Amino acid sequence: MQGKKNYQEKLFSSFQLSERVPSTNFYRQLKEVLHLDFLYKATESYYGSSGQSSIDPVVFFKFWSVYL
Repeated sequence: MQGKKNYQEKLFSSFQLSERVPSTNFYRQLKEVLHLDFLYKATESYYGSSGQSSIDPVVFFKFWSVYL
């Protein structure tokens, strides 16, 4: 079963990393222009329909691309 990471910041947190990363940060700007949503459809046939959810394909791709 294909998993999808749902990020949700804590309700009562005094520290939010997203507020402290500047808008000029390379990875923040890259996220705005690099759209990897096509990976969900492209990898759908490789996942089963039962069992535990797997790692999000987009997250897996980002981990994998670090080693290229």
